[in-house]
Amino acid sequence: MTTPAPPLGVYVHWPYCARICPYCDFNVFKDRGRTVEQAALARAIVADLEAQRALTGPRTLTSVFFGGGTPSLMDPVWAAEIVAAATRLWTPAPDLEVSLEANPTDAEAARFAAFADAGVNRLSLGLQSLHDEALAFLGRNHDAAQAIRAARTAASAFPRLSVDLIYARPGQAPEAWAAELRAAVDLGAEHVSPYQLTIESGTAFDRAVRRGRITPVDAETGAQLFDLTQEVLEGLGFTAYEVSNHARGEGARSRHNLVYWRGHDYVGAGPGAHGRIGSSAGREATVAAARPADYIARVAETGFGFESREALSPVEAAEERVLSGLRIAEGVGRDEVAVLDLPTAKVAELVELGLLADDPQRLRATPAGRLVLDAVTRALLT
Repeated sequence: MTTPAPPLGVYVHWPYCARICPYCDFNVFKDRGRTVEQAALARAIVADLEAQRALTGPRTLTSVFFGGGTPSLMDPVWAAEIVAAATRLWTPAPDLEVSLEANPTDAEAARFAAFADAGVNRLSLGLQSLHDEALAFLGRNHDAAQAIRAARTAASAFPRLSVDLIYARPGQAPEAWAAELRAAVDLGAEHVSPYQLTIESGTAFDRAVRRGRITPVDAETGAQLFDLTQEVLEGLGFTAYEVSNHARGEGARSRHNLVYWRGHDYVGAGPGAHGRIGSSAGREATVAAARPADYIARVAETGFGFESREALSPVEAAEERVLSGLRIAEGVGRDEVAVLDLPTAKVAELVELGLLADDPQRLRATPAGRLVLDAVTRALLT
């Protein structure tokens, strides 16, 4: 009996942003209205997907995710063409999830219906905050009123709505954060991704911290706000199925992100996009050229947008499974990472400390373990 090919996700990176946020370290570029370049990029993404079909073979397509950058800035016609290509190249699952990240400016919200017509059925809306002062601090180009309008429009335009929020902002009061979470859920979100503000190297916030203009919250305050996040969202019927992702029911979980966390294959297309493709020879990591012009040129020259392709050793692939699998509540099967020969004494110690669940079949971080997940994974893998 033939073993069915594992499912596949497609990640599309649209790198343009109207404004570069001071906390962002993603592969992004200022949108300067270069319509000719952007149209060429959309065509290159389709061509790249067509080339990568030969690497994956026939698969069931479970998800398409438009990330960035700000993919809601793209022409919805291009999104429709990319979705059509993906569903032509691979067999779409009956419940195919097509997600698009968006910012809540009025100009983008007015185009939500067009994206829904293009096949998008899940919107990930970057609210980040519902307070004008916080939005200004975060360098966002929308205000709280726009955020509220956009969320309500999105909730009526798409079957599923997810919202992103940033907490652990300097001076943020716990009671204010709890109220902000409740208000975001009241807007119609069935999935909430609350992220602690982190200072990434090379960002504008990193420079501000080094100059003494910003003082990040301390670890104890961050932990208190993390615990409060779990408490409030759990009380509203949301399950923390991943470190920074909460869903109201299993159907509201991000299928695309679960592709990553469960170690499934995914194709990456667009400038700087990463991919993981498995075959009988092993698992391969792909990285696309970062700059749009370079990506377009590589596709034209080779068919692929890759800047690099690297075969992962069984140990490297297993380490990735630990790093991603421990992020989700279900964890990772011990048989999947048997090649690592994890030290029994170290696992037992982490169980004793209450950081790993006492489960002989799966490695699972406890809620306490997910709070210090970097330390847990470091202890397991070093």
